[in-house]
Parts: sequence; C-alpha cells; structure tokens
Amino acid sequence: MGKVTLHDVAKAAGVSIATASWAINDNKNVRIPENTRRKVRKVADRLGYHSNAFARSLARGRSDLIGFVSDGVATSPFAGQVIQGAQDEAWRNGKILLVVDTDGNKTIERKAFAFMLEHQVEGLIYSSWVHRAITPPVELDRTASVLVNCFDEFGRFPAVVPNEVQGGRAATELLIRAGHRRIAFVNEPTISPASVGRLEGYRLALSAGGIEYQPTMVIDATADQEGGYGAVDAVLATGATAVFCHNDRTAMGLYDALRERGLRVPDDLSVVGFDNQEVISAHLHPALTTVGLPQYDLGVLGVRSLLALNESVHGDGDAADGVAVAGGDKGVEGIGDEPRHYDPLLVACPAVMRDSIRARGVTATRVVSLG
Repeated sequence: MGKVTLHDVAKAAGVSIATASWAINDNKNVRIPENTRRKVRKVADRLGYHSNAFARSLARGRSDLIGFVSDGVATSPFAGQVIQGAQDEAWRNGKILLVVDTDGNKTIERKAFAFMLEHQVEGLIYSSWVHRAITPPVELDRTASVLVNCFDEFGRFPAVVPNEVQGGRAATELLIRAGHRRIAFVNEPTISPASVGRLEGYRLALSAGGIEYQPTMVIDATADQEGGYGAVDAVLATGATAVFCHNDRTAMGLYDALRERGLRVPDDLSVVGFDNQEVISAHLHPALTTVGLPQYDLGVLGVRSLLALNESVHGDGDAADGVAVAGGDKGVEGIGDEPRHYDPLLVACPAVMRDSIRARGVTATRVVSLG
C-alpha cells in the first residue's frame, strides 16, 4: 500500500475530506461532534496517516515554535546559558526553540527573521551577548517580540536584563561585611549599563555601610586582563584593603600584577569580580569570589515574558503562569494613539562565594552568599 492520504482517511471514516482535516488538525473554530472527531482519529491511527505539521499548526492557529535570534550569545564564552534557559522553558511549555546566532552579520539576521516569520513562529526573542541599548530590528514589529540582555531606549518592547545596580551593590557589600572600609573599584570608563549600574551599586553599598564615597577610589581601566594589570599601582596608591573589579577578566589581570609585586590575594588585598566566567573565576589561585550574570534565568524569563505577552494579546491558554507583562494593562497598542511603554524586567545577579576575600578586624561579620 502506498502513502496514506487524507482522502483515504475520510473515505474509511465515512466523512468528507474537510471534516477529516478539521478532526485530525483539532481545528477549534469548527464544531465537529466529539464522536466523529474520535472516529476520524482512530481511523487515521489505524491506517498510519501522518498529517503535515505545518498545515496542522495553521489549522490550530499556532505553530508551537519560538524564534531566538542573537548577535553572538551562542559563540560567547559563557552566555550560551541564555539559550539553554530559553530552550528549557520553551520545552516545559510545549514549544520548540529555533535558534540562529548571527555573530553580528545583518544579512544572516534578515534571512533568519524571514525564515522564522514564514514558518509562523509564535514570537521572537532577540538577544545580545552584551547588555546594551539597541535599535530593534524592524522584523520585531511583525509579531510578539521580547528583548533579552538588551533593551530599546523607548521601551517599545518587553526586555529582560541583568540588574547591574543590585549586582554592584552585592559585590561591594561582600567586602563591607568582611570588615573592609577602604574599597577601591576598578571600572570601565564608559556609559554602558554595566559600568554605570555597577558604579551606582558600589556607591549605594558604601552609603548603606556608612562609608563616604571618594571618587579617587574609583580607578578607570579597560574591562580586560590588560586593564586590571595596568590598574594595580593606582589601586595600591589608594591604600585600599579590598577591590571590586568590573569583571573577572579585570580581576585576573590584577592577580597577575599583584603576584609580580610579591603581594597575595586575599592576604594583602581582597578581590571581588563580576560576571562569574567560570573558566576564569573558578581557576584563579585563590579562586575568585564574584557576582554572576544570571544568564540561564535571562533565557527562562525571556520565554516566559513572550508567552505572557501572547496571553495578554490572544488569551493563549498555554502561556506560562505567574509572569506579568511590564507596562501595566493598557494592551499592546496602548490607549488611543499612545504606544505602549515597557519597563525592563531586572533579574538579580547572585553572589558566588570562593576564596578571594579575607575578613578584616574584630568587627567583621561572617561573609555569606547573597544569592
């Protein structure tokens, strides 16, 4: 016997081809007696009929596909966890994640969006490997879309981003709780969300700890190993007993320079990093206490936000529970001619305790994880 067709199923079930199609594809917009629906499906199973998945998705009004386009997440050394989180959450909700990493190539990006939209994805997630403001691709206007690890300055799309301020504060508080009062901060002198947010968190922690903020304790350096290496003399000149580094690569360079000067971490200087790049932080000697970027959670919450967005628009019963779409309840188009504004969803950055902090003084409290 050749390939079983829809015509064969309809004939064997004693119904029209249209009725057979509606029953097999579970078209909720057409009323079919339940006994007829069961009969058609039983015949289809007996004959070994397999419907076209794409046609079935059109009939049901959803594809169960989510598009994920990034500019370098999959190829960055540690941000692939964003994709893992998104994939796991999509699967938990019965969805399949289609992933394309463009590595910043706009031609690939356009082709990826075209392919995904042609295949009726239920929404798009656009992710950047570095937390930054972006100009959203025009394709995001054509379907429900969420930004992950990036945001548009006008708040036109829901965005899920790390809470840089909270992370900077958590890093500094680790040192304050260990009894340190002179805490330097090696920071990248840019207006990036990471640099600005972590500096604000540093200042908030000092204020809460009763420590006066001194601009001279903030050392400008590039956010890499060379920057940390070159900043060591300026850090030591401040008389700091501890230092918070913009990221783990900066801390690695600082470690190298301290070692060359015969100084030891944490005996001579306590150090805290940021990002939790485990290929670095877990393998330094001593292992680096740091604050992690919530990569996995960004992916999970990106998918949840997209499902919640679809729920707010279509009342899709498959949407994830417990996630509100930022920006109130005006609806996607807002009120009247006013476009909707979304406030970014801020995801906490957890402290990762290792061995690079030494408690100082009799008033030092036990250092505990904030995450």
